[in-house]
Amino acid sequence: MSRPEKTRGERDERGGRGGRGGRERAMVPPAEFDSYYGRPVLKKPVWKPLDIAGYLFLGGLAGGSSALAAGAGACGCPGLARPLRVGALCAIGLSLVALVHDLGRPGRFVNMLRVVKPTSPMSVGSWLLAGYVPLAGAAAASTVTGRLPRLGAAAGAGAAVLGTGVCTYTAVLIADTAVPSWHDGHRELPFAFGGSAVSAAAGLGLLAAPVAQNGPARRAAAFGAALELAATRLMTGRMGLSAEPLHTGRAGRLMRAAELLTGVGAAIALAAGHRDRRVAAAAGAALLAGSAALRFGIFLGGVRSAEDPKYTVLPQRERMAARPAG
Repeated sequence: MSRPEKTRGERDERGGRGGRGGRERAMVPPAEFDSYYGRPVLKKPVWKPLDIAGYLFLGGLAGGSSALAAGAGACGCPGLARPLRVGALCAIGLSLVALVHDLGRPGRFVNMLRVVKPTSPMSVGSWLLAGYVPLAGAAAASTVTGRLPRLGAAAGAGAAVLGTGVCTYTAVLIADTAVPSWHDGHRELPFAFGGSAVSAAAGLGLLAAPVAQNGPARRAAAFGAALELAATRLMTGRMGLSAEPLHTGRAGRLMRAAELLTGVGAAIALAAGHRDRRVAAAAGAALLAGSAALRFGIFLGGVRSAEDPKYTVLPQRERMAARPAG
């Protein structure tokens, strides 16, 4: 005996084809973004957060300080140029220590200099550092000792030129990976890092220079903060889902702190940094902390995006759906 056919009302009640909404009930449960054995789709970065995020910050501080020191020297502000050149050498030295500590042994950094590969951000960055460090050292030594001023000025100019690359190549380096929150921000991330480096250098100058000579640092603070905040906002707005790890959790808190500290520090520097040394120092400390928070926030957000499969799978599906047919 055949089974009785369900009435239309019964089909509608169960969500059949003839229901009020005109749609069938989904028979497949919502997709869960997982992988075999619960492993992430991507292998998350194995870099140590303190070492590599610190390396990103210190490298930016060094490069920005060399560039600002050259400008301060040209403006006749030796009281600003001197601490910036010394600070640049100290920062790049500490950044190399952090990098070598993460690599495990110094020989691994030396091995990067065996070849020159323009298409590799790591190779280009290694050679940038190899050229920048001696120039920054010569500029700082001449400034401290007062000897060979012409040679020191030439070294400072060279360090300023290479310093612009040292500020931004790390952004290209991490954006060249498959980590979603880094790779999807590849257009604006170098500008965000560049602005952050200028803000950090301005913060160091405001902390160390006399008030009468901190004018270039205050102007640099305004420029760096504007570039950093605009690039970061544009980046996270364009990235879509990949920006979510940068807005939530510990990374989100660091990113919000970076925006607040950088904005407030630049505003204080412009409004009252030329009046009181303590106010200028407070503004400088806020700018330095904001720059560090940005680098750590972007690093931690990228690691989190590599751990969750949805930040890899969903953007890929969206890009495939957006492609024209054929």
